[in-house]
Amino acid sequence: MATPPLTIHLPRPLTLGLAGTILLAIASFSGGATRNRGGLLEALNLSFLAYGHGRNLGMALFWVGIFCLVGAWILLGRETVAPAREGALATVRRTLTWWLAPLIVAAPLASRDVYSYLMQGAMVRDGFDPYSEGPVVNPGPFLLEVSQDWRNTTTPYGPLHLWIGEGVTSLVGDNVAVGIFVYKLISLAGFAAIAWSVPRIAWELGGSPTMALWLGVANPVMLLHLVAGMHNESVMVGLVSVGLLLALRRKFLSGLALIAAAVALKATAFIAMPFVVWIMVHHFAPRATSSAAKRFGVFVAAGTVMVLETVAVVAVITWAPGSSWGWLSEITGNAKVINPLAGPTLVSDVVAPLVQIFNSDISYNSVLSIMRTLSMLLMLLGLILVWWISRRSIRDAVLGTAGAYQVAFIFNSVTLPWYYASVISLVGVAQPPMWVIKLATGASVFVAVSFSSDGNHQLYNWWWVIGSIIVSWLAAEWVFPARPRRELSSGSRAAV
Repeated sequence: MATPPLTIHLPRPLTLGLAGTILLAIASFSGGATRNRGGLLEALNLSFLAYGHGRNLGMALFWVGIFCLVGAWILLGRETVAPAREGALATVRRTLTWWLAPLIVAAPLASRDVYSYLMQGAMVRDGFDPYSEGPVVNPGPFLLEVSQDWRNTTTPYGPLHLWIGEGVTSLVGDNVAVGIFVYKLISLAGFAAIAWSVPRIAWELGGSPTMALWLGVANPVMLLHLVAGMHNESVMVGLVSVGLLLALRRKFLSGLALIAAAVALKATAFIAMPFVVWIMVHHFAPRATSSAAKRFGVFVAAGTVMVLETVAVVAVITWAPGSSWGWLSEITGNAKVINPLAGPTLVSDVVAPLVQIFNSDISYNSVLSIMRTLSMLLMLLGLILVWWISRRSIRDAVLGTAGAYQVAFIFNSVTLPWYYASVISLVGVAQPPMWVIKLATGASVFVAVSFSSDGNHQLYNWWWVIGSIIVSWLAAEWVFPARPRRELSSGSRAAV
């Protein structure tokens, strides 16, 4: 009698991912960016879980949760986008909703930045200037939760960020717990805007809404850092995404206004603006029916409108809450963070030890300073090149936006995982080449498993890095095995 073949039953993506986010939510209270004073564990007389073995248990639960979530995302991609199936978009939406639910009640994960947001808002509320003074000037419950690295650091964020923070802290007073929950709601609003607009951008461009939602929204990096981490990228990317959608629907003034508002939150949003100009040119002066002179005139007019509207919107948002233009001098941020996600740091990690063989007086910081200066020049050249290449079509303009953000983050002096939300959200909207989809999938897996629950990274743990690269490559190859490209888009353009 023949032996029946061995069958491996894989878990359902929804169930596995939900288990993962439940574990992440539980882990957040003991292994996450936990409170230094107060908090849920202290209120329940369980504060011992926030340090020592209790904290180690929480951090271990985080790793189990993140691997479950990443695995579920890979399974979901295999089932819904490679190849696409009827009803796949609804499946991804339903799965994403269930995954998201436990994170609504989670404490801050993988970053303490939300405490800084509260602190900066309280500074404005209490009459201090976060563009010229650090949080240390305003002692109180919020300051106790701010990372010591940032207690003397001014903010690089725009006036909309401070206006939101002032509103939150005026509402909650000095109650840290309620303040965190309000910021969670704000992060969810931004995330909802991304989830609503990204599939629709794909539809407008003739792409796959299912692919766009799976790769650009249900992505573990997006869930972990925009929802659980509550970074202001959630609102910024949400505004930019809706702004791009409005531009694609020929509502250019409204689209530019939203992106300009995002600039007032975080200056990085401005990278999208020049690409909207190309969209306007293609609408008002189609290449097939317009002369070069007309296209040039439309280009100048569109660029002028873009600049004037950006200045006007940012000026209103700066004036309305009584803020200052001091944020312009703080745009470059700080240079305290060093990790090899940033190109100049990665190059310095390789070059500095080699240089020190020949001259031990040359320090790592001096090499890093040179690399960061060179990198800024390369970034500028790269942004111009991507923008120019993207002039050929509306599709190229939108994909070029993602490419420009990627160039910026490669060459930026400081790059953190949530920065990639700007790239991730757009990379899958217009059927990019398969190698781009695979690279984005593998890179998402790598970034998702590179940062621990307290925000520390594993990027100098070489065994971890090597293992993560191998797993990321295998995951991307498993989700997208070799098959005709049409199978990835067939049946994927369900109504959004």
